[in-house]
Amino acid sequence: MQIKIGITDTKTHYENYPAWIKRNETDIEIIHLKPENIDDLEKCDGIVLSGGIDTHPKFYRNPRINYRLAPKEFNTARDEFELHVFNFAQKKNIPVLAVCRGMQLVNVALGGDLIQDIEESGKLNHRSHEGIDGMHKITISKDSLLFEISGKEIESVNSAHHQALNKIAADLKITAFSPDGIPEAAEWKNKGNKPFLLCVQWHPERLAKQPGGNSFSHTIRRQFLNAVNKKLNSKP
Repeated sequence: MQIKIGITDTKTHYENYPAWIKRNETDIEIIHLKPENIDDLEKCDGIVLSGGIDTHPKFYRNPRINYRLAPKEFNTARDEFELHVFNFAQKKNIPVLAVCRGMQLVNVALGGDLIQDIEESGKLNHRSHEGIDGMHKITISKDSLLFEISGKEIESVNSAHHQALNKIAADLKITAFSPDGIPEAAEWKNKGNKPFLLCVQWHPERLAKQPGGNSFSHTIRRQFLNAVNKKLNSKP
């Protein structure tokens, strides 16, 4: 049985996401999700919210738009589309993997807000430099899905972002932090009957391109796809 994974459009290295999710597996079909093909949401068995441009501050109730490193032009159409995608996934019980901007968007969708610029807030630089991602350690909570995936309390991840979660949405819990205290992963605080959700602030799809691959990246992908297959197999 073929599974259909929707990946939201981004102008920032979109091609890495389908290459990482699909690999050479013929039973996975990628759906490139854009506002103009919103009806394709109905076909999706799992959804990846991709990285990219900052979310417009109005969506997290912040009037300040001229902050440090703010984009010259926001993409509110993308913001509105991805907020719809996430809300649709919750209503339809569709597993979601949220990457970088995607993690921030989930927090915003659920009522949280963002640090508009990490360095401005007094933290370390988490951005890439000349197209090369930074690297740093994260500390993972033992009571988390991410620890189940990794089996380790310490992992190395890449870093290419200048924003981060600030006020955490009531429905989420942070399950990993960087050494300077930036939230690096999130999931449901109370799973209940909610669909699979894993949010990561780094880019596992780029870690996967390292020579020899990356086992942490591989297991994140596999856990997400397992959740998609589990949902499909539970259908009457």
